[in-house]
Amino acid sequence: MKIYYSFIIFMAIALGSKAQLPLNGKHYADSIQLSLKKPASDSVKARSCFLLTDYFILSEDTVKARQYLQQGVKYSGDNKYLNAVSMVFHADVLPGSRPDSAIKTFLEAEKELEKYNSRDAFLIRAKGWHDYARLLHFKNDNLEAYVDILLNKALPLTQQAGDRGYTGKLYLDLSFAFKNLGNFKKAEVYLFKAISTLKNAPEAPQYLASAYHTLSENYSLLGKAKQAAAMLDSMRVLLTPYPDADAWLDYYAAEGMRLTITSQFDQSLSVINKGIELAQKLKQEYPEQRLLMQKFYALYNKKSFQQAKDVALDLSHRKPFMNMAANRSQLFYCLALTDEELKDKAGAYDWMKRYSALSDSISHSTLETKINSLEIKYQTSEKQKKITELEAGRQKAVFTNWLLGIASILLLVILASLVFYYRNSKKLAHQKELNYQQQLKDIEQQQKLQFTQAMLTGEEQERQRVARDLHDGLGGMLSGIKIKLSGQAKAGGHQELDGVIQQLDHSVTELRRIARNMMPESLLRLGLETALRDLCESLMSDQTPIKFQAYDIRKDMPAVIQANIYRIVQELLSNAVRHAKASKIVLQCSQNDEIFLITIEDNGIGFDTAAGLKAEGIGFSNIKNRVDYMKGKMDIESVINEGTIINIELNAAG
Repeated sequence: MKIYYSFIIFMAIALGSKAQLPLNGKHYADSIQLSLKKPASDSVKARSCFLLTDYFILSEDTVKARQYLQQGVKYSGDNKYLNAVSMVFHADVLPGSRPDSAIKTFLEAEKELEKYNSRDAFLIRAKGWHDYARLLHFKNDNLEAYVDILLNKALPLTQQAGDRGYTGKLYLDLSFAFKNLGNFKKAEVYLFKAISTLKNAPEAPQYLASAYHTLSENYSLLGKAKQAAAMLDSMRVLLTPYPDADAWLDYYAAEGMRLTITSQFDQSLSVINKGIELAQKLKQEYPEQRLLMQKFYALYNKKSFQQAKDVALDLSHRKPFMNMAANRSQLFYCLALTDEELKDKAGAYDWMKRYSALSDSISHSTLETKINSLEIKYQTSEKQKKITELEAGRQKAVFTNWLLGIASILLLVILASLVFYYRNSKKLAHQKELNYQQQLKDIEQQQKLQFTQAMLTGEEQERQRVARDLHDGLGGMLSGIKIKLSGQAKAGGHQELDGVIQQLDHSVTELRRIARNMMPESLLRLGLETALRDLCESLMSDQTPIKFQAYDIRKDMPAVIQANIYRIVQELLSNAVRHAKASKIVLQCSQNDEIFLITIEDNGIGFDTAAGLKAEGIGFSNIKNRVDYMKGKMDIESVINEGTIINIELNAAG
């Protein structure tokens, strides 16, 4: 498995949820404009005008957006609901210089719309909260408020409306937020949610295309070029029927990133230039600026530093890209690196000062913590909703069961059907048999778990006993013999005993090494993290260095949990050192509440995972038993002659 190292972590270029136009673009707008010319009620025409307002807002044509909004208000007349709807679009078309007025209008619209309980009202309220959140994000750089509003305001409304398309869009927007924080794993979770939801929403292909594009960029940022290419293939298939869709701009940006990461710089520049030409043709400023940032990365990695600097300097004067602090910080840092490569120390220092003035790691960490807490609050709320729904369903089921029971009794009394009684009895017997079989399986599974627990506990106790006996018993005896022989050698001048004494020294050292390996003293005295670090140091060599990284490992875990984790890591490292023929091994261990994560990666010869797991050797069998015992899961990814990655997730609760 090739481990990708770059001069800089690729920042998330899509620094916010870019608006998604329908893939059929102009045809969509033309069909709605045509419907306005046909006979219809004023309320229908008002809704058509609002759809066109939204379309031209997304197209960044505010003049036409205001024109259709005015027509929509005129058609709405005295309809209170449609007048409330118009307020959402009115806030959208307010100029960027008046964010306070837009915020006030959004909140007034929500106050009016919450009086209505229709599906349409839920959706327009969700749109209002979404656009309000984007305003706070882009105008005030308030990412915390953005996530809070999407999770706890907009998303519940789309779910209440049962609209898969807009629900998928909101999952997509949440993924942007976590991607911008550099939390690519969390972004990936929401992207999978978005894709799963949008595949069942054929009316919103533009959001599915954006989800494929964003997941591709996310994979590229993680160094997973093959997965990134697969997502782009799916996106290209979706976009092929729409050659003029602005979603192609996202495709070119993501493909340029992927090609840069795989060091195909000329191909990357060719793709990016195509995207820039299309962006200029479609008059899409921000997508063009995102592509220019990708062009900088391609030129920098190609070591065309002066050209890269020219692109970055051009971009530093462009809006709306430079309106966002995250974009400015990214560009200043890139310019500092470029000037350093060009031996312009004064320029590099100046750009780094400007970058440092914008960067605040403590603030970023606090923001990420707050956003994660908001997500937890949302998830808790969702779980509570599910509990309430299940309880309501249970009560309904109880009532239904009573009615069915009474009906069944009456039917039996009236018909006195022996056949019905026989069939009912047979069905009941069959159900009992199924229940009995399930109970047997549950008991068998429980017994297997108890057996594994007993076996592992017994094995650990035996290791401790043998280690203690070796260290205190046999080790002490050998040390005593050495002392006596040393005394005799000095008293009698027996020089031939020196070789025996030296052998005894080696034997005692080896004996104590074996004892420490069976039950490391550092695990008992200093805890798991120290023991793992000692283990890595004992196994590494000049030919096979081991890099150990530990994050948030708690010291209050029960001893049996720490021992099991230590044995799993010991077996993984032993396999990698003995069999992988690797020149580099990386071990990462981290803990998040009761979840303990282990990742071990090497660049060795790899193996066939299907055959390796079925092999008779006890290595993977021992690991699997311990993982099952800790109610965990293990994922192995290995490619012949490229290396192996093993990810293990364990339940570290006592």
